[in-house]
Amino acid sequence: MASSVGQFCIAVADLERSVRFYTEIMGLKEQGRTEIPNVNEVHLAGETGGGRLQLAKFAETIRPGAIDHGFALWKIYINVDDANATWQKAVDAGCKSVMVPARLDRWPVIVGFMLDPDGYLIEIIQHEGKRPGE
Repeated sequence: MASSVGQFCIAVADLERSVRFYTEIMGLKEQGRTEIPNVNEVHLAGETGGGRLQLAKFAETIRPGAIDHGFALWKIYINVDDANATWQKAVDAGCKSVMVPARLDRWPVIVGFMLDPDGYLIEIIQHEGKRPGE
């Protein structure tokens, strides 16, 4: 069996706020929820291909205080149909812009950057032609 990345999980401060960001702005779909002792999780995925993003809200007794981003996770890539519209929607919703979408000469893509509600760096990518995995 070939290996592939299935999903990754990030800690969030406000689960419902993050679900709204990733579904209403980034266009991911909620796949399910898991409630286990001391953590509530929401699983998200795109409509076609790619891995899944899991959001986790830990009980304050397990992980108190602000989320420490450390240096392990640099950015989260999200494939979108329209980078400019997605970026504008995020900025209008109060997300901090890091880079206005621009076409990269090296690759046939338009990319933009913003911070999600918990401060994770999000790179939105609009592919010219087919997306990877399609």
